[in-house]
Amino acid sequence: MAIFSDSSKKSGVQLSDNDLIKKITETNDALLFGKLYDRYGQTVYNKCYSFVKNEDEAKDLTQDIFLKLFIQLHKYKAESKFSTWLYSFTYNFLVNYIKRDQIKKLGERYERLNKNDNYLATEEDIEDVGLFELKSAKLDKALTLIDPADKAILMLKYQDEISIKDMQVVLQISESAVKMRLKRARIKLVKAHNTLLNEK
Repeated sequence: MAIFSDSSKKSGVQLSDNDLIKKITETNDALLFGKLYDRYGQTVYNKCYSFVKNEDEAKDLTQDIFLKLFIQLHKYKAESKFSTWLYSFTYNFLVNYIKRDQIKKLGERYERLNKNDNYLATEEDIEDVGLFELKSAKLDKALTLIDPADKAILMLKYQDEISIKDMQVVLQISESAVKMRLKRARIKLVKAHNTLLNEK
């Protein structure tokens, strides 16, 4: 699966993420980058699979993400943990990938679910507690029906447990903007979820 292989040939002391990234950006050493792949390749694959639900497509996306990461690794400024930055990098890539043809794939249903931002959900849009523990087989489907950017920020918050503070850094927006985007994403998820529950 990995194109960045044979990283084990680079022996030595286990480096922290930040030290390893510094060496990679200084040398452009693909074998050193392989160490980073070894640490996070499976995690990135899991994120890809959670979006596309197809093993081969998730593998291809993982390779694409790491190729782009190798080129853009210098943009990491250690303002947050590398894992947090990588989650954001991955989700941004996936959002852009999916948005290219999502409206075409979902057609009128997508437009109907996403055009009305004034929808008012019950129970305060479903508050943070238990949002991703809804006992419904419809939740995964509902996540595919909302905008990819909304799905991404919900997964950062509830699946990866990224703090509001860290999201401010990686998304480069204010605390209030993060909270507003989360609220709107929750509303859209509940709307999509309720729509699916009401289908016969």
